Amino acid sequence: TRAAAPGGGGTRARAMQSIILPVHNAEPWLDECLNSVLQQDFEGTMELSIFNDASKDKSGTIIEKWKVKLEDSGILVVIGGHDSPSPRGVGYSKNQAIAQSSGDYLCFLDADDVMMSQRVRLQHEAAVQHPTSIIGCQVRRDPPDSTGRYTRWVNQLTPDQLLTQVFTSHGPTVIMPTWFCSRAWLSHVGPFDEGGQGVPEDLLLFYQHLRKGGGAVRVDQTLLLYRYHPQAATRSVLEATIWTHRVRFLEERALPHWAAFTIWNAGKQGRRLYRSLSAASRRKVVAFCDVDQNKIQKGFYCYEDSQERPKPRVPVLHFRAARPPFVICVKLDLTGGAFEDNLRSLHLQEGRDFLLFS
Repeated sequence: TRAAAPGGGGTRARAMQSIILPVHNAEPWLDECLNSVLQQDFEGTMELSIFNDASKDKSGTIIEKWKVKLEDSGILVVIGGHDSPSPRGVGYSKNQAIAQSSGDYLCFLDADDVMMSQRVRLQHEAAVQHPTSIIGCQVRRDPPDSTGRYTRWVNQLTPDQLLTQVFTSHGPTVIMPTWFCSRAWLSHVGPFDEGGQGVPEDLLLFYQHLRKGGGAVRVDQTLLLYRYHPQAATRSVLEATIWTHRVRFLEERALPHWAAFTIWNAGKQGRRLYRSLSAASRRKVVAFCDVDQNKIQKGFYCYEDSQERPKPRVPVLHFRAARPPFVICVKLDLTGGAFEDNLRSLHLQEGRDFLLFS
């Protein structure tokens, strides 16, 4: 049983932790998920705040069964929800679960994931040290080989890259199912977007967090079993929607610092980025660069859809002939290290001389 520290001890030791758990038709995973809450080795006060978003399976029954077990072990359980015909979505559910909870710190958990027993304790320690940061952790993917490149990226980003690689298609550099932060900071950043299916609510909140000067910190231990399965809500967001948000965020946060830049990739992704930019940003593109001799021999890319006359013609150069800064539209970890070797050979500083977009 968890008892609050006796009088005298610092208030921080007694700060309550709220685990935020939105649930929608999570019956196959819920027992394992809730058992992982019970197994937390954090010694202070914990609360589990569940919002059941119109589940039509046995999720509600499983939650009621676990409420007794959890409360017997000293964990407060708050249950909210609704049984309308259709769910209101993940953003709404998270906002509701946060609103009905009362902890000083918020530990986000997805109903299909499993926490390691030290998760709350270690992330709370980090959050006390970094009050305006979102704290993440390393993860183990299940099934293990389902998203190899993504999992390596999540687990291996350096502390600097947690802030420089925020424009890539991978999304937030500290991933949502591992988020842990103070309630005060999250309420400063603002609620999750409640647009429902098709809205990347975690990405939008992460961008808002960065706009307000928030940091990103990862606890370098595996504290979450992170499940991958076709029903996952994350997969319902259209790639085109995320692309648009990413381009706008790049234009807002990075491109104003550069008078001119080169797009690294004269192929489809690089040209798509060029076409997606505002006219003012497009005018800053001095060249594309590449390793493909066929593209380089053409000499330039002509923007056929442009309203300008003459139509813009952007030179295509070999990467060694091109000048930084670069916006890189080449996917990492795919070419057996060849691209990474080329990039390293230029001795550039990430964030200042180049940013990764793909």
